Amino acid sequence: NISAANLALSEREIEILSLVAAGCTNQKISEKLSISLETVKSHIFRIKARLNAADRTEAAVIAVRAKLV
Repeated sequence: NISAANLALSEREIEILSLVAAGCTNQKISEKLSISLETVKSHIFRIKARLNAADRTEAAVIAVRAKLV
């Protein structure tokens, strides 16, 4: 059973992951959360590493299946 705590995902990372799962681009996430594009990219890099995902799509699928988002 995967949980955000088990994966050490922060609230912000869960928020970003939910936007990725909703189909938002990095630019759109940046605008919605009022953070820089580079910050979004950094968060997504860490999310992919923690979920052992090859790309953002796989990370989103993992999150949805695990009911993280």
